[in-house]
Amino acid sequence: MATSTTTATPNQTNSTVNQSNTTTNNNSNVSKQSRNFMSQFRDNKTKELKNLTSAQFMEVWSHYDHDGNGFIEGKELDNFLREFISSVKAIDARPEAVSDAMLAEIKECFMEAYDDNKDGKIDIRELAQLLPLEESFLLLFRFDNPLESSVDFMKIWSKYDNDGNGYIDSEELKGFLGDFLKEARKDNVTEEKLNEYTETLLNIFDSNKDGKLQLSEMAKLLPVKENFLRKSSFKGANLSKQDIERVFAVYDKDHNGTIENEELTGFLKDLLEMVKKDYDATDLSSFKESILSACDLDKDGKVNKKELTTILLALAKHSDEP
Repeated sequence: MATSTTTATPNQTNSTVNQSNTTTNNNSNVSKQSRNFMSQFRDNKTKELKNLTSAQFMEVWSHYDHDGNGFIEGKELDNFLREFISSVKAIDARPEAVSDAMLAEIKECFMEAYDDNKDGKIDIRELAQLLPLEESFLLLFRFDNPLESSVDFMKIWSKYDNDGNGYIDSEELKGFLGDFLKEARKDNVTEEKLNEYTETLLNIFDSNKDGKLQLSEMAKLLPVKENFLRKSSFKGANLSKQDIERVFAVYDKDHNGTIENEELTGFLKDLLEMVKKDYDATDLSSFKESILSACDLDKDGKVNKKELTTILLALAKHSDEP
């Protein structure tokens, strides 16, 4: 009896290969979907997320901020939320356990609660509010205790920029963190842990990766409650005498009738931030020289009420221009 032999055509062969590849890819996708990066930080017994160390926090940030632009956004944000939500569920930690509908609903709630500046993205400070962190490391973000004003910020800057070179290097930052934790009565932080915190915060806030913090980078680590000059009352030429008095009172901390020293640099820092996002001590010094040369009428290196009025009127006029 003759045996019939069937030879596969090229199209049939390609079809089989494609089906095989599709199956392989699907299995690969399932495998990838089943891996949840956040699940490694769960407690084996309680299945809850453990308090992350500063190094683990940086690891999470680097994993989800794929493009390294300083934000978790778009697909990065969806991936993070899906894995974060599924990792805190009691049983199923697979990302696919969170449906698209559930993700959309929870995403809206999360962004409402944690996206402080309402830009539709998560930055590193917002992530720090969301994840469970070591208490002493969380304190360093000063969520519950922002600085009152940029005058306070400049006093801290002057104190810890020991060599006066216009930057806070790693040793100076370590000194600041150590003093801050002592004031917060966290004296049990070891030298090793303090070094870890210093390295992590440099990784987070040193945006130009030069190994030190410039003014604008340190300002992100030490935020103030508000930039008083950004208030709507200063965005227009209708400045009242009361407006001038309020600004003067904010910056004349010692009530001696002039804005000087850290009061002046704090005021100028707030002013500079309105026109420049990234700045260093050289920028501030040049800005100070420029402002004083135009508005310091008596050339005493300070700003009195009359001179402040001139500066604020110029600011209001500039904000009115298209």
